[in-house]
Amino acid sequence: MNEHSQKVYNVMLYLGYPESFALLIAREMSTEYTAGRIIAYFGRAGKPPLEEVADEMLAIQADRDKFVDKHINQHAQEVINRMYAERRSGDDEEEE
Repeated sequence: MNEHSQKVYNVMLYLGYPESFALLIAREMSTEYTAGRIIAYFGRAGKPPLEEVADEMLAIQADRDKFVDKHINQHAQEVINRMYAERRSGDDEEEE
């Protein structure tokens, strides 16, 4: 378990969640971003029921996935734009 997961795990145990549930959530919240979000959630919500914690974990993962997809798509678009620009500059050179 990395340091971010360990922080989530420790917070959940401190709040009194079952160890097996805390371990499951902690393994999924393993980045600085996701761990920070779930810990902030506990700060706002106190000790919500297990179902609400699971829902929040899924929402955080969905946000993270959208963020990753957006950056993948941006990179792909940059590559395509570069390819078109190189092709245009090559066509301009041939016309001269």
